Amino acid sequence: MDVLNAVVALANFVLIPATAYGAQLALGALGVTLIYGILRFSNFAHGDTMAFGTMITIFGTWALQAVGVTFGPLPTALLALPFGIAITAALMIGTDRVVYSFYREKKAKPVIFVIASLGVMFIMNGIVRFLIGVDDQRFADGERFIIRARDFREMTGLDEGLAFRTTQGITIVVAMICVIALFWFLNRTRTGKSMRAFSDNEDLALLSGINPDRVVLVTWIIVAALATTAGVLYGLDKSFKPFTYFQLLLPIFAAAIVGGLGNPLGAILGGFLIAFSEVGVTYAFRKVVGYLGPEDWQPEGLLQLLSTDYKFAVSFGILLIVLLFKPTGIMKGKSV
Repeated sequence: MDVLNAVVALANFVLIPATAYGAQLALGALGVTLIYGILRFSNFAHGDTMAFGTMITIFGTWALQAVGVTFGPLPTALLALPFGIAITAALMIGTDRVVYSFYREKKAKPVIFVIASLGVMFIMNGIVRFLIGVDDQRFADGERFIIRARDFREMTGLDEGLAFRTTQGITIVVAMICVIALFWFLNRTRTGKSMRAFSDNEDLALLSGINPDRVVLVTWIIVAALATTAGVLYGLDKSFKPFTYFQLLLPIFAAAIVGGLGNPLGAILGGFLIAFSEVGVTYAFRKVVGYLGPEDWQPEGLLQLLSTDYKFAVSFGILLIVLLFKPTGIMKGKSV
């Protein structure tokens, strides 16, 4: 029974939270890797794009709730999500027309695009803070748990209770749907194949008659959808605070680079690798080890490698190691 208690405790505090967090990072990293692979620059405004899309979705959620529209046991934010994606896509397309298209016409170096994206990042960050404020915003409603800890203990007779939140389940399911839809689109549709060809060899793609403006347009729409979905899922699972999304830029970029920048499969792998590393290194394993040790024995200390305050330091450390020893990432993406 103690072994089962240890497994449940590990699942409760490491496996389930890390899987949900990994799914959120994977969606964010997919947006980063698409921009890098197709538009060929690192978009430092991606975290604030997530924040903007989430903010619009929150406004839509509040509007639906004000007129009495809900989604039953599921969060109302899922109903407002398409609205958030549409507005964010419009903003991304407008930003591309005003900012990035000018530098594409001038055939500017990638570092110029990066600097431009920094300017876009600060502007978007200011807009989000001005419109929704700087405080935490909790917008999750509906059923809170799929499995409650007390019910699990009553069903199993174990000392440890397993709690599986609705937002965690939604995150995993929605992320799977998004990934499957994205890979189907890239591999089965004509536009998706054009995007892959444009990413592999731009000059050859242009000679083949591929419309670069259409590729850019579709890329921004997909990135807006991924960023908004990732941001909303993260906000439902935790809470929404604009500066938090700015901080998420580090683990998202770490996931994309570790997996292989420009490689969608690598982005997914990197997202889960970073998530499990952050959660595993900052979790206190005292309870788990106590269950596995001799009876009536508890280890001294928390058995925690790092405090949760240093969670982002884990992704930064992994990023440095990968950049030093394997800059193309695990899945051999483009070198950084």
